[in-house]
Amino acid sequence: MASVEECRAALEHLSQRMAANAAQTREKLDFDRTLTCRIPDLDVAFHARLTGGQIVDIGDGDDPKAKLKLTAGSDDLLALVQGKLNVASAWAGGRIKIDASLMDMMKLRKLL
Repeated sequence: MASVEECRAALEHLSQRMAANAAQTREKLDFDRTLTCRIPDLDVAFHARLTGGQIVDIGDGDDPKAKLKLTAGSDDLLALVQGKLNVASAWAGGRIKIDASLMDMMKLRKLL
């Protein structure tokens, strides 16, 4: 099981990668959404905002009103961020849960 610090670092790394590709991503994702990442095996959550193709303002704690919600085990979160786990197959296999509107899911798919 990964630690809380490793999960936080993974989200920060994902944020940095997205920032580096922001110009290309911004064209694909023209929306601003709150998001939360819940990690049940550590009983922890993080919240942030997805805007301009970037994840910004990562903080500790859940945001029950978030428009995009990802639930994943700590090891699965690390594997997703490292590119070792395919999002679609992880979702189809029940390893992760994504709660978002159909329109948001279609927009997010452009990142996958």
